[in-house]
Amino acid sequence: MTPAVPALAGALVVAGLIGLAVGARRRAVRDPAQRHPTTPLVARLAHLTRVSRRTRLLLAVGALAGAAVALWTGWLIAIVLAPAAVAGVPVLLSPPASTARIDRLEAMEEWTRSLAGVLTVGVGLEQALIATLRSTPAAIRPEVSRLVARLRARWSTEDALRAFADELDDATGDLVAANLILGARRRGAGLASILESLAESVAADVRARRQIEADRAKPRATARWVTIITVSVLAVLALTGSYIEPYGTPLGQALLALLLSLYVLTLVWMRRMATGAALPRFIGTPARAHDTGVRR
Repeated sequence: MTPAVPALAGALVVAGLIGLAVGARRRAVRDPAQRHPTTPLVARLAHLTRVSRRTRLLLAVGALAGAAVALWTGWLIAIVLAPAAVAGVPVLLSPPASTARIDRLEAMEEWTRSLAGVLTVGVGLEQALIATLRSTPAAIRPEVSRLVARLRARWSTEDALRAFADELDDATGDLVAANLILGARRRGAGLASILESLAESVAADVRARRQIEADRAKPRATARWVTIITVSVLAVLALTGSYIEPYGTPLGQALLALLLSLYVLTLVWMRRMATGAALPRFIGTPARAHDTGVRR
């Protein structure tokens, strides 16, 4: 068996894992009329351009490290495994996006409470929305700024709030926008008290989510330390002993690729277990797409 065979096997395994991860990602359902015909080559190039600069840098560093290891030890499989490990392991062991969502929820709670306080003064809804821009938390400041810009551009209040809900892209944001839309339609008293009660509900949700996220962080920290210790021990054994000599054979490299792939699958499984599903939205484009799919 030539050394190229295990290298090819490792490349196929890594490609399969990447395909599994990409296929498991949830994608928004789009109306067929909104889809633009694109060739597979154009789609791949567009996907590559969306890779962050940090990821491209990590892939380049991993490729150089893999080439150096391959030249030094003769392990051709390192050319494939090193870039995948350098770019992929930090992503798998990093905190999920739920932490950022909790910060946005806390910002919505603070903004809703501020809006309720402004409405108690007796100003109109549009004037109150514009007045809250100065004290808007940074997590949702871009969305509130665009909402205020639309109101100043003579958008109808309901259309501006629906666009605001689309930009927040969160079920709690839909709830806040829905109450504001009803307030814009009815123009009656009591909106301030409703928003105050809604802010209390969101604050309780934030506290519960932070507690859940703290519990989920424990297994991630354990997996991070186990990975660091394992890599350190393997590096020391590779430099000081003959422990990994069997992995230098073609069969050993294929077995190494299999074991590392199983370890990566375990990390992916742990990350998916620690990632909560977002609540479904009921305002905006995703809700309309869901209703269209149900009718069909």
